[in-house]
Amino acid sequence: GVRLLLHGLCSNTTVKSLDLKGNNLRTVGAEALGKLLRQNKSIRSLTLEWNSLGMWEEGFSFFCQGLRANNFLQRLDLRNNQINHQGAGELAMALTQNTSLQELDLRWNNVGLLGGRALLNCLHSNKTLKRLELAGNNVPGDILKAVEQALDHNQDREAILSEAQNQVNILSKEVLSLKDEKNKQFMDFVDTVDKQKEERARSEKMSAARVSQLQEALDEQYSIMNSLKTKLQMTEAALALSEQKVHNLGELLNAMKQEQNCVAECHFRELQQQKQEGADREGRLLHDLSAASEKNLLLRNQVDELERKCKVQQDQLFQVKQDLTNTTAELKMRAVEAEERLETEKRRFKQSLENMESLRVKEVDRMTQHMEASERSMHNRIQRLEAIRISLEEELSQVKASALSERGQAEEELIKVRSQARLEEQQRLEHLEEKLRLMTESRDEARNCCLKQKEMVAEAQAKAKQLSMYADGLRRRLDELQQDLDSKEEEKVTELNKVKVELQEQIGHLEAERAAQDGLREKIGALERQLKALSSNHREALLDKEGEISLLQEKLRMKEAEISRVREEEAQRASFLQNAIMAYVQGSPLGTHCSRK
Repeated sequence: GVRLLLHGLCSNTTVKSLDLKGNNLRTVGAEALGKLLRQNKSIRSLTLEWNSLGMWEEGFSFFCQGLRANNFLQRLDLRNNQINHQGAGELAMALTQNTSLQELDLRWNNVGLLGGRALLNCLHSNKTLKRLELAGNNVPGDILKAVEQALDHNQDREAILSEAQNQVNILSKEVLSLKDEKNKQFMDFVDTVDKQKEERARSEKMSAARVSQLQEALDEQYSIMNSLKTKLQMTEAALALSEQKVHNLGELLNAMKQEQNCVAECHFRELQQQKQEGADREGRLLHDLSAASEKNLLLRNQVDELERKCKVQQDQLFQVKQDLTNTTAELKMRAVEAEERLETEKRRFKQSLENMESLRVKEVDRMTQHMEASERSMHNRIQRLEAIRISLEEELSQVKASALSERGQAEEELIKVRSQARLEEQQRLEHLEEKLRLMTESRDEARNCCLKQKEMVAEAQAKAKQLSMYADGLRRRLDELQQDLDSKEEEKVTELNKVKVELQEQIGHLEAERAAQDGLREKIGALERQLKALSSNHREALLDKEGEISLLQEKLRMKEAEISRVREEEAQRASFLQNAIMAYVQGSPLGTHCSRK
């Protein structure tokens, strides 16, 4: 029945305590108990009092073998089992390899001197047994005292191990807390880096908006220049119309000359026919000649006035050309100044970006080095503590007093380590605060640079407004000049009509005025040449201005290409920085720890 019961308990996982007191188990029961101890992993307490197991040597040896293989039993009661010194030796051999039994009761057996020595010897290798009862076994007192000392030694060792384990747990908790704090600090640093990235993106957006505003201002200037071009084209068309009108007037004058020649020939014929009547009409003719001479003088005065007006117009055109050249020179100078300012701003912005990138790289390197050094120091300290714990265990196995002294030394070293760790944490916190201060200073510098750029942009906008005002003044001046030209052309037309009327009235009196007409022809040719020269000069000036405008357009295109290239470089640098930070965070041990969490 006991064999069947123990066979059923071999696979049981709920029974914690088993009491088989006074059942006369014998050999079969001892073998079943050995098998139970080999296979069962749940029983913690086993009571076998009054079973006479020591009388059956083979069965008790099987029982001791099962006890040797068992690592879960904590309490064993073998009182009154007639165990002799041989059974005590087998039991001692089993206890040398057992690592779970804490209490063993062998009272009222027959262990004797040899069994007591065997049990004492097994206690040198067994470090888990805390209680061993040997009363009523004929064991000498010195052996009992030695056994008690060994048990006390085991108890002290267990207490020290528990304390060391508690301290190791405390240290591990502190290490975890430090790691958490470091992770938090690293995450805060990453957050600050992200915030700086956002601020940088905002500044880039602001700069892009400012560049777009400047580009809009430049487009407005382009539109102004295009309007000026159209006005110049209109003036050229007006000049061409005036030239056409002068040409038409010249053709009319030639037709009038031909008509005058025809009329002169007819008049000459009439004079030949009327020579007979010349004597009567000579006085009248003399009078008419004097009147014609006066009219010729008036015509000469009018021609002189026309020449003066033409000179005045030439002077005005020359002034207009000078004004246009001055405006183009000023526009060129302002464009050069704007280019220089843009280049200086780009250089400053690039320098600030490079400085920020170098600072960030240095800080990341410092943080990584600091974290690696701290981890190495913590690993070294843990290894040292483990070595100290091993040495303490070895020394505790030799002498109790030395164990106590070493425990005090270990506590002092732990206190020192804690103080050192606290000092190092304080130093690290101070170092991180200094880094944060430097980061805030760099952020303030970047803000100051942004404010300066805003001021420069505002100045450029003000200058663009001034240029637009100046262009409006030039437009008004061109309008006034065009109005003056129209009025002068109208005056010329009126004067020419008057001259035509007077010439038609004086057709009969032009024979004596042929020489004067030749002079007038020469003067008209000179005036036409002067007008042609003025028109050619004006066209050349317009062509030069068009070439300058094309050069300015090419420069503006080059500037736009440079600005786009700088934007692409900045975007690439930002992407490179982000990739590097993400790679560092993913590759660092803290980053992997955070990702696993």
